[in-house]
Amino acid sequence: MPRTHPPYAPEYRRRIIELARCGRSISELARAFEPTVETIRQWIRQAERDEGLRTDGLTTSEREELNRLRRENRVLREEREILSKAAAWFAQETNATPGRRSHS
Repeated sequence: MPRTHPPYAPEYRRRIIELARCGRSISELARAFEPTVETIRQWIRQAERDEGLRTDGLTTSEREELNRLRRENRVLREEREILSKAAAWFAQETNATPGRRSHS
């Protein structure tokens, strides 16, 4: 599903979080600026996780690492599938089955 709005700049998010922490209400910030109340709440919760004030989710760096590892895992699975198909094709072309070698 496509996003309806491009992501907000990190500096913009940081400034709104600062304003909320200085005492401005989230609903007031939502009216004055574009993000919704729930979006601002999510930004505040994520900032608290990143600062170690909350432990109910992943920090930004942990989430980035998880996404990187998932992408890497997906690529490795695709490569393994391609190699498996290539090995089967070569075995069929040579009328031989690849033997299992023990590397111990």
